[in-house]
Amino acid sequence: MTFELNQVYNEDCLVTMSRMPPDFIDLTVTSPPYDNLRTCYEHSFDYEVIEALYRVTKTGGVVVWVVGDATINGSETGTSFKQALYFKEVGFNLHDTMIWNKPNFSNPSKTRYHQIFEYMFVFSKGKPKTFNPIKDKKNKYLTCVGRNTMRKANGELVDIKKNIGNEWGMRTNVWNINTVSQEMMCKKPPHPAMFPCKLANDHIISWSNTGDLVYDPFAGGGTTLKMAIRNHRNYVGSELSGEYCKIIAKQIDLEVSSDIY
Repeated sequence: MTFELNQVYNEDCLVTMSRMPPDFIDLTVTSPPYDNLRTCYEHSFDYEVIEALYRVTKTGGVVVWVVGDATINGSETGTSFKQALYFKEVGFNLHDTMIWNKPNFSNPSKTRYHQIFEYMFVFSKGKPKTFNPIKDKKNKYLTCVGRNTMRKANGELVDIKKNIGNEWGMRTNVWNINTVSQEMMCKKPPHPAMFPCKLANDHIISWSNTGDLVYDPFAGGGTTLKMAIRNHRNYVGSELSGEYCKIIAKQIDLEVSSDIY
């Protein structure tokens, strides 16, 4: 079976994945439609997508699943957890439960604390074959505070040189990343539910290597595919909306023709 890479397929992702051979994808980074929070999607989420992702993901491959929950009749739906448990049921490991912490909130609540995060579930098919940790967390212990000493057997007090490590350490699994509305301040995003570029970029760097294949089954505005190109990965996208496929094509054309290389 042959399958053309570096393409966006204007079709249901189940159709796209049905043409993929098994053990094909290195990394999936996506956010599925959930709880009818967006009217821009033409269909609701189908759990068969998770089963199909397991088939096409390589052993050691990773799926990053960004999802949240709507509040209906005073109760959160729990959709995020239901999907996460189904990933485990079909055979994925829940490698990490990460948090995308947003600096702002869009829907203030009068009865609960303001919601400012989404889950970023990291699923792996077996042990992840790639992990390139991003080290951008400032080491607050870099400057030595006070004296570090020891007393010798003869009673003499001597200073010990403190091993304070590197200036930057590995970040935590809570990522503080601006939303697209903050990235594109005073501009209208081309898609109503886009990933911020930094979120897609940092997951692609973390869980894949140059030349790997990155997939987005709900390509939307094409951010995952755009950042795959920027980081010298191959890509495949599925998007049901023809209108959004045109937006993705523009995004990809701009990326390929830019001076970033």
